[in-house]
Amino acid sequence: MNLQMLITFIQQSIRLSSTLLLGSTGEIITEKSGNLNLGTPGIMASGAISGIVGAYFYTKSGVVFNPVISVLITLACCILGSLLTTLIYCFLTITLKTNQNVTGLALTTFGVGISNFIGSMINQKMGGTGIAAFPEIGKAYRASLPFADKLGVFGDIVLSYGFMTYLAIVIAVVVSFVITKTRIGLNLRAVGEAPATADAAGINVNRYKYVATCLGGIISGMGGLYYVMDFAAANWQNNILDQFGWLSVALVIFAVWRPTIAIFGSIAFGALYVVGPFLLGLSTKDQKLLEILPYLVTIVVLTIVSMRKKREHQPPQGLGLPYFREER
Repeated sequence: MNLQMLITFIQQSIRLSSTLLLGSTGEIITEKSGNLNLGTPGIMASGAISGIVGAYFYTKSGVVFNPVISVLITLACCILGSLLTTLIYCFLTITLKTNQNVTGLALTTFGVGISNFIGSMINQKMGGTGIAAFPEIGKAYRASLPFADKLGVFGDIVLSYGFMTYLAIVIAVVVSFVITKTRIGLNLRAVGEAPATADAAGINVNRYKYVATCLGGIISGMGGLYYVMDFAAANWQNNILDQFGWLSVALVIFAVWRPTIAIFGSIAFGALYVVGPFLLGLSTKDQKLLEILPYLVTIVVLTIVSMRKKREHQPPQGLGLPYFREER
C-alpha cells in the first residue's frame, strides 16, 4: 500500500461520511422531538432526485452555465423536495397520530419509488443511457479550495473537498450546540422526553415536532443530494441511496443521539464501507459482506449502551409515541 492509495482511501471515507453525517444529523433532530422517522432513506432519495430535476431544467434552459447558480438551484430544489416529502410524514404522524414505524417505512418505499420513476423519466429524455449525468454541476459541487493541492498531504486530506463536506460538519456542530446549550434545545428535549409535561409548561408540542421533523428532513435530504452531486459525480442511478439512508439511521444509535459523536462515527462508517476495494482488494461479492460491518458495530454499541443503563445514552422516552393532548 503506497501513500497515494492511503490518501485516496481517507478522501473517499470522508466524502462518503458527509452523506451519512447529514442523514444522521437530520434524524437526530427529528428523534429529539420524539418522532422516529424510518422514512429517512426515502427523504434522502427525494432530496437527491429533486436536485437532479433542478439540474435537468437548468441545463435545458439554454442559459450560459454558471456554477454558483447551478448549485443554488439544485440545493433549493433539494430543500423543497425534502420538505414536501417530510410534510407527508408530519401530517400523518403528528396531526393524524398514525403509527410512526409503519408511516416511516411507507415513506421510504414511496420516496425511493417516486425517485426511481422520475430518474428513469429524466434518463429517457437524455437519451436512455441508463444514467442521468450532469458533469458540470458535479464539478461545481466537488470544487475545492484553489490552494489545496499546494499544501501536500495536509491539503489532500483536509482541504480537498467540496463545500458540502464542511457544511455537514458545521451543521452537526450547530445542531449540537442548539440542542444542548439553548432554550430552544431545552424545549425540544422536553417535548421528546415528556410531551405532556412540556405541554403543561406552555410549550407548543406539535409546533416543535413539526419544525424539528421538517428541519431534520431537509438536512437528511441534503445528505442525499451530496452523495449524488459529489460522491457520485452528479450521476443518478435507481436505488442509489437506499443503503446510505439506513446507515444514517444506524449511525444515530451509534452516536447515542449526539451530532458531535456522529461526526467521528460517520467517518468510521465511511471507512468501513470503502475499505474493501481500496485497501483490501476485495471482489464485489466479498465487499458486500464487508458492508454489513457498520450495522454489526451499531448492534454492539446498542447492546453496550443498553447494559450500562445511563440516561444520557438512551433515546428520548417519548420516541415513537404519538402525543394525545386530551390524555395529559
